[in-house]
Amino acid sequence: MPYSFLSILFSLGAVFTWGVADFTGGYAARRANAFLVAMVAHASALILVITLALSTHAAFPSRASVAWSLAAGFSGGAALALFYRALAAGKMGLTAPVSAVLGAAIPTAFAIVTEGAPGTLRIAGFLLAGLGIWLISRTQDNTRPDGIGLAVLAGIGFAGFFLCTKEAGNASSFWIATFAKAASLGLTVPIVLFGRSFRNLHRPSAGFAVLAGCLDVTGSVLFIRASQTGRLDTAVVLSSLYPVVTVLLAKIILKEHFTRWKAIGMVAALLAVPMIAM
Repeated sequence: MPYSFLSILFSLGAVFTWGVADFTGGYAARRANAFLVAMVAHASALILVITLALSTHAAFPSRASVAWSLAAGFSGGAALALFYRALAAGKMGLTAPVSAVLGAAIPTAFAIVTEGAPGTLRIAGFLLAGLGIWLISRTQDNTRPDGIGLAVLAGIGFAGFFLCTKEAGNASSFWIATFAKAASLGLTVPIVLFGRSFRNLHRPSAGFAVLAGCLDVTGSVLFIRASQTGRLDTAVVLSSLYPVVTVLLAKIILKEHFTRWKAIGMVAALLAVPMIAM
């Protein structure tokens, strides 16, 4: 199977797992401190991915890969906590796409500069995907939604995660994700302990946080494999369509308002997938 096609499959897998993870993590953050939810999510993710790395006897990465993986974890860990806080402060259907647009735009620009411009059809797909995500994030009255500032910071952090995992090279995706999650956990634990917010997590929220962490790290592994088997910009743009899943879940479960613009945005995002895949 061609590497580029594998990259597309891995990216679409990340769309689903990240989309569900964002919904469950944001739902848990509405009932507990966002950094506490992120800490539980990172801990459960670390347990899962290090178990997979050891059980599959994956080759241990080089020092350079470890360093880049740790940098990815620091950036992604801070971004995830800010993202959960943004989801808790505002509507999931508005804040999630903002982070996705920024998280995709920065690495895509970097990839075009370093790897060269992709084909015309693929560039058109990138633009259509960006338009779709923007339409999904557009408010009905053009007001500034709550949590949007945190969503912007989270998007910059996610961009850092994408770039750093790419720089980690072709090491085992399980080990890259392991060191990234270890760094993320190391970042959030002192914040939670210093803030003394570890008593605010009830059992249902803890369960959602654990599920979010396992799904999030699964998406991370899939994205790492996507970036290793194809172009970074393709992997990032396709993977960044995960707000479609988050928005649909917010509509179905939380009954959040679903405007005509969101529907058009979703159609645009779905049309962009085959254009990018070609």
